[in-house]
Amino acid sequence: MTTLEGTGRLSGARPGLLDRERIIAAAGYNRWLVPPAALCIHLCIGMAYGFSVFWLPLSRAVGLSAPQVCSDMTIFQELVTTTCDWRVASMGWMYTLFFVLLGASAAIWGGWLERAGPRKAGFVSAICWSGGLVLGAIGIYTHQLWLLWLGSGVIGGIGLGLGYISPVSTLVKWFPDRRGMATGMAIMGFGGGAMIGAPLANMLMNYFKTPTDVGVWQTFLVMGLIYFVFMTIGAFAYRITPPNWRPEGWTPPAKANTMITEHHVHLKDAHKTKQFWLIWTVLCLNVSAGIGVIGMASPMLQEIFAGKLIGLPDLSFNQLSAEQKTMIAGIAAGFAGLLSLFNIVGRFFWASLSDHIGRKNTYYVFFLLGILLYALAPTLAAMGSKVLFVVAFGIILSMYGGGFATVPAYLADIFGTQFVGAIHGRLLTAWATAGIIGPVVVNYIREAQIAAGVPRAQVYDFTMYILAGMLVVGLICNALVKPLADKWFMKPADVAALQAKGAAASSGGGSYGIGKGGLDARTAAFWAFVGIPLAWGMWVTLQNALRIF
Repeated sequence: MTTLEGTGRLSGARPGLLDRERIIAAAGYNRWLVPPAALCIHLCIGMAYGFSVFWLPLSRAVGLSAPQVCSDMTIFQELVTTTCDWRVASMGWMYTLFFVLLGASAAIWGGWLERAGPRKAGFVSAICWSGGLVLGAIGIYTHQLWLLWLGSGVIGGIGLGLGYISPVSTLVKWFPDRRGMATGMAIMGFGGGAMIGAPLANMLMNYFKTPTDVGVWQTFLVMGLIYFVFMTIGAFAYRITPPNWRPEGWTPPAKANTMITEHHVHLKDAHKTKQFWLIWTVLCLNVSAGIGVIGMASPMLQEIFAGKLIGLPDLSFNQLSAEQKTMIAGIAAGFAGLLSLFNIVGRFFWASLSDHIGRKNTYYVFFLLGILLYALAPTLAAMGSKVLFVVAFGIILSMYGGGFATVPAYLADIFGTQFVGAIHGRLLTAWATAGIIGPVVVNYIREAQIAAGVPRAQVYDFTMYILAGMLVVGLICNALVKPLADKWFMKPADVAALQAKGAAASSGGGSYGIGKGGLDARTAAFWAFVGIPLAWGMWVTLQNALRIF
């Protein structure tokens, strides 16, 4: 007689193509196939960082040679107008939609992801992100801003959240010996997505543009198709560990680390602990400081160094001609690209380092070094040293990315691995909050300084001290993170009840014939599949960045 299982499916029935039970790894599987699967998804959704490449072409989609400006147009009229071009500031709201929806969807559906598994979540992410681009293309073709917001912003933002957290729990369980490195490899892809997507979008827009069309809607359609293929490949390549799996020959360190628990906290209890909110604040403040710099990187370099960027050290920003300002704008774009490269490399470097020095100590480095560099930034600017200034902010952005990549492992250390993906999803509301705090602090203080008559080269000095102060608060919160009390941990019987059903679940665990893995032909091919586009994006970025010097 058949019975109903907890999954809602009749026992004995074959699992569906997207079901979690369908993707449990078998003997002989290579765990190094999981990180490139995650990269397939993260490199696609990471294009969210590069969407500004579309703003200028779209700002003249009607006027073509120049924007068709309607100065008295309200934002509500702009949503439905077909005769006036959209303002760049209005399109910029896409970033708010992206990161607010990313945090919200990760928090709302994180628990579902743990039950459904990474394949189903990754495939739904592919549908939302790519489908959002298609709907956005229709909005551009019909010149309806509300449809662009709904498609790419809202639906695409939901895809961002699901895609971002889809590999976290899986990778942590596959690499208990290298948690930081594993999540760093995947989340590195989110930082690198714009390095591939932005130049690709430029190439496609140049290919599709005509005297009567700027070529953006066609670019959205093509990129939506490319992303759907890549993300689907990644989703279907996911495999999860058998219950209680551990790498062959690996055992937890004999000397217990009090900051790494062997127990598990239920999703419904994680947010009730002060540790959750301390780590939430740690991430929020680290990201707020970094995201504020990212948003103003280009104007900051232009206003601080001005004529020095083009061999005219005596000219301030306001003394430059329109042609000279155009020249330094191009150089500053290279600076923004270089910061993106530091952001990507930092995600892998710092997360991997955290496996050796610990997650809490890694965040100590972020805050102590960040406080020093932010406080020194005005001095470096006054010295007129482009090299020291760029290096300082490169390190700052590496720690910004490193904070994202290290926090999943930090959560796994404190709360256990059973619900780490869902807990991470809820923690990402800190990112949504930081996406508002960071730009507001930097932008409004800059405007206030300019209004007060402060020279352009010095308008960021006070901002840097404010950001350093924010990191001091983050440093204190990180110091307060302690191991959880026993009352928060689930009982072993409750954990076992949540594990996969069947004979394997009743065993004591082990390697199940799955070793530590290595670089066999299949794995090398999969890594090349994601590595070649990433290497191309890095090469393009470096070529543009060298113009700074």
